[in-house]
Amino acid sequence: MEAKSELPSSSASPGCITPLDSALLSSLPMSPDTLRFDDDDDDEDDLEVFSKDTTLTDGNSFSPLVLTSPSSMTNQYKFEDETDVKDIFITVDEPESHITAIETFITYRIATKTTRSEFDSSEFEVRRRYQDFLWLKSRLEDAHPTLIIPPLPEKFIVKGMVERFNDEFIETRRKALHKFLNRIADHPTLTFNEDFKIFLTAQAWMLTSHKKQGPGLFSRMGQTIKAVASSVRGVKNRPEEFTDLVDYVDVFSQKLNVLDKVTQRIYKEEKDYCEELKEYGPIYTLWSASEEDLVDPMKGMAGSIDRCYRVTDTLSSKLSGDLIPIIHEYVLYSETLNLTEEIEKLEDKVECANNALKADWERWKQNMHCDLKLAFTDMADNRINHYEECLATWEAFLSSQTSDPQLDSKTDDQS
Repeated sequence: MEAKSELPSSSASPGCITPLDSALLSSLPMSPDTLRFDDDDDDEDDLEVFSKDTTLTDGNSFSPLVLTSPSSMTNQYKFEDETDVKDIFITVDEPESHITAIETFITYRIATKTTRSEFDSSEFEVRRRYQDFLWLKSRLEDAHPTLIIPPLPEKFIVKGMVERFNDEFIETRRKALHKFLNRIADHPTLTFNEDFKIFLTAQAWMLTSHKKQGPGLFSRMGQTIKAVASSVRGVKNRPEEFTDLVDYVDVFSQKLNVLDKVTQRIYKEEKDYCEELKEYGPIYTLWSASEEDLVDPMKGMAGSIDRCYRVTDTLSSKLSGDLIPIIHEYVLYSETLNLTEEIEKLEDKVECANNALKADWERWKQNMHCDLKLAFTDMADNRINHYEECLATWEAFLSSQTSDPQLDSKTDDQS
């Protein structure tokens, strides 16, 4: 298989990436034919819990988020083999905090609308916790070992427990869970999985009962395939097509991990800069109280800095909400690919599984190309808008000062 996609460089603002970062990026192996984005590729924690107090207040939890149905990036384009009409719509929203004697966790509302005949109704609404999503992912991996299963956000460990329940974390996880379910819904095979249907429609007790059932035939077959794949990891005479796939995944994983770390660092530095700007403006306002002749210029400085703070804060939020999640999602995807590619080593023993992986691999690459292109172009637009707004702010300040009648009169007196 000819891997033909090249990962473009990030459009981060100047000065954000250190020489060490650049050296680290350039030191990784990268052949021109390994990773390329071609413009021609356009063809392409939670049972349903009944809370003791269903109305959450800011005092004991967090304000429920009023959300619309955000569209998945995947839904913004179509493949040739996809139908024109989408027949299932899934929304993850309305997070709720639940506190029991032994644990504290969050549940999310899963709202589904569908026109599929295999569903008993056209609309469903259930609540699920993160553990339920983990169960679904595990069942999909067992039932479809040769397909690329969308990743879930990581489950934070105990030392991060404090951060698990702030608004930012909950909203970030909600978006990731929403994308996870919509990735499955958009997949031509996974979308018809029976466990997926049960996850979307079953009430709490039904889901609990279903979880207790033993693995089915396909699940056992998947476990067998994985076991055989593990036993042939030492195969040396692998097809050239598979070798290209492995090389692609290795380079892709390395580049995305570095890009993820650098982007996270840029975000942290920009947030710190934003906090400094927030405190910087009021200093001029306080200072103006003791400088009678400089009241207007100092208030102008304070206002300009405040406007720059606001646009910088917006830019930082977009970086956190748009670019970072998509990069991190594909970092998690690369970990999935490293496991899935082992199935390819079965070669003739499981030829149908081999073909299934190849087909899903091509579909995944098309999705990845579109997602990353969109994320990078959005970041570029956000940066341009940010700098234009800051430039306009400071130009307006300069214009107001050069036309200040007080300054003009003082200049005339001195002359």
